[in-house]
Amino acid sequence: MITENRRLGDFGEDVAEKYLKKKRYKILCRNYQNRYGEIDIIARYKKDIIFVEVKTRPDNVFGSPAEYVTYGKRLKISKCAKWYMAENNMDCGARFDVIEVYAEKLGEKYVFKEINHIEGAFEVNDMYL
Repeated sequence: MITENRRLGDFGEDVAEKYLKKKRYKILCRNYQNRYGEIDIIARYKKDIIFVEVKTRPDNVFGSPAEYVTYGKRLKISKCAKWYMAENNMDCGARFDVIEVYAEKLGEKYVFKEINHIEGAFEVNDMYL
């Protein structure tokens, strides 16, 4: 059974993917997983690979969605990204973005309210990978 949080997360990722495509990003992969963790969206923009963490919330009463991308989560994403790039023989620039999606539930469906794309939301120091 799919939980309500998973439904909300899937909705947010769908919204984020459409948003990125509209901005001419090429989606390479969604929900990429390896032993280090998961990356919500991997895209190419110009010559760079963009690793995107999507956070969906109804509001920011308990903090902005981006605040939930903790140090530990950033570390997992960066290790996962490094593995992805090695696995695909990629030797190019990489960027780590966060997309905040605000949505509310109306009946059985979620309705999009707002999106905030934080480009270069965090950087990775290879010394820690």
